[in-house]
Amino acid sequence: MSDQFENVTITKKANVYFDGKCVSHTVTMADGSKKSVGVIFPSNLLFNTGAPEIMELNAGKCRIRLQGEDTWTDYEGGQQFSVPGNSSFDIVTLEMLDYVCHFG
Repeated sequence: MSDQFENVTITKKANVYFDGKCVSHTVTMADGSKKSVGVIFPSNLLFNTGAPEIMELNAGKCRIRLQGEDTWTDYEGGQQFSVPGNSSFDIVTLEMLDYVCHFG
């Protein structure tokens, strides 16, 4: 994946979730698709999804468990994982996680 986005619009107001443990900004691509770029501070969280998501990790370490699964999988910067739409995932961030979330 590329290190930067070209020809985008960034929403200035931050998306702040879980009492500030997750902070992101929405990026709208030239084709109208959206992504979020942000950080998750060390924590244990449950995220719900509407659309399918690909979480691209730029830096940090985490452990993920998808809805309906018993096993946890470790990920770190340079890796990515997919989450189905209308689902959820548990995440344990072991280090501050720098990420890009690709929707759809």
